[in-house]
Amino acid sequence: MITIFIDPPPASARWADLTEELDRWGAQGRKATLWWRDDDAVAPSHQLAGLVNLARGVPVALAVIPALIRPSLADWLENNAASSWRILQHGWRHVAHATDKKSEFPATRDAGSVAAELACGRQRLQRIFGDRALPVLAPPWNRFAEKFLAPLAEAGLAGITALKPRRAAYPYPGVAQANVHVDLIAWRSNRGFIGEGLALGGLVAHLAARRCGRVDCDEPTGILTHHLVQDEATGAFLARLTRLTLAHPAAAWLTPDAVFAPAAGGSGARGSQ
Repeated sequence: MITIFIDPPPASARWADLTEELDRWGAQGRKATLWWRDDDAVAPSHQLAGLVNLARGVPVALAVIPALIRPSLADWLENNAASSWRILQHGWRHVAHATDKKSEFPATRDAGSVAAELACGRQRLQRIFGDRALPVLAPPWNRFAEKFLAPLAEAGLAGITALKPRRAAYPYPGVAQANVHVDLIAWRSNRGFIGEGLALGGLVAHLAARRCGRVDCDEPTGILTHHLVQDEATGAFLARLTRLTLAHPAAAWLTPDAVFAPAAGGSGARGSQ
């Protein structure tokens, strides 16, 4: 599976800890790069409108489920979201094909069926969203069997994003990887906010690990949200996080184009400003 975990789990942290970590990046003359991915989009909604309002000044990579998409989402985004927002391919139908850990693309599946779904999803998103649709897969549940990386590339997808620090920037020739590192939803309990302490702990842990070379220092630190189940506490955290980071000289939110520059055909990282 395309995933790797920090062990032990990050400890709780405070806002002051995040500021101090960003200060350390600044003292070294470096930028702490960040990016934002939101999953499970299919149609315009008041929850998605709330996400747009929260993300003022910060680009978002919106992972869309191809088989369930309502074409009206494209026009809605054009009229409401910043031009820097991009579409990622969130699997095909977001249906689990594994009996243990949920995955739409477990190793037990037929490679031909997976290839067909990946290609259909890519074509559908291109047709609906045009240049907004990046050739990047965000597999549901952040799980994707490595044996399908070849069909992924053959389907025209040049990037993949999962959860936790990547093992390699290119897990397969021509396929770039950039993961998210902090999922703000407590899926195993009440499906609410994981809490300020844990969210900040995850952010500070990954930033510190990058700065000290314990993980790939070039992989931007990713935040994962799910607008359809996002509560007020999550929104309050995101509002404070964006205020702090946009104001700090050592923090930079990257556009999805910059995060996946190799996949998007870009030539370098660009910030949100």
